[in-house]
Amino acid sequence: MDIQRNSATAWLLAARPKTLTAAIIPVIAGTALALHDHALQPASALLCLLFAGMMQIAANFINDLYDFRKGSDREDRLGPERACAQGWITPRAMATGIGITLIASCLIGLGALLSGISRMTYGGWELVCTGIVCVAFAFLYTTRLSYLGWGDVLVVVFFGFIPVGGTYYLQTGTLTWDVCMASLSCGLLIDTLLMVNNFRDREQDCASGKRTLVVRLGERFGKYAYLALGILSTAFALWFANGWDVALPLLYLALHIHTWQRMVAIGHGKKLNSILGETSRNMLFMGIMLCATILLP
Repeated sequence: MDIQRNSATAWLLAARPKTLTAAIIPVIAGTALALHDHALQPASALLCLLFAGMMQIAANFINDLYDFRKGSDREDRLGPERACAQGWITPRAMATGIGITLIASCLIGLGALLSGISRMTYGGWELVCTGIVCVAFAFLYTTRLSYLGWGDVLVVVFFGFIPVGGTYYLQTGTLTWDVCMASLSCGLLIDTLLMVNNFRDREQDCASGKRTLVVRLGERFGKYAYLALGILSTAFALWFANGWDVALPLLYLALHIHTWQRMVAIGHGKKLNSILGETSRNMLFMGIMLCATILLP
């Protein structure tokens, strides 16, 4: 692919827009809960969505630069989306991009905070601390914690409880058991993407010392953990079903099982990239089904 260095196209590829699904799903789930409880605040919901998206892009940039500086520029490890390794973006420009996206994220977060304070729904400091933790997570996850096997737990926290709970709390000033169930459904759902990624990269991760759960527990674990994550996500989504809408999460489960069967059949190699794409598609579908289940009477 002929990409001009530091061009708009290069930055778009480095942002990895397909991964933004993981940032969007928990925010729309938290917003659906707020809407169900007659507490929707559109401006706050939009700011949460923008904050989550910018933080996801910042994390992608950090991951790109960190892998490049570690010298992990092999094509089988990084894939075509790694902009620094491909020479599309210079390391210095990427560092600047990280700074800009983090500043933009903080400004958006401040706007969300002020929108909540104006309604006097909460004190505010708890969300300031949450924002700081999110920024720290963007650095620590990609540079340290994912190499120690903490990735799956952290995904459930930072793509489940924090965005779903934060979005709902910003609009309502409270938390409920429904928020907990939706957070678990979203977090486990998004972890399917990490699991298939780690399943694909298990040999390279082992060689580079990245101790993911798939590396620690083996290929067989990776296969069945991916399946189990989708099943558990569906089970928590069913908390919100009270009639025929029970079928909505089960539609996702059928897609998930089909994708799992394809993943097992492929086994290893670059062909698993197609499973990543299917998993992202399935996640978006489940996010829509979860929201529909929450909102239907």
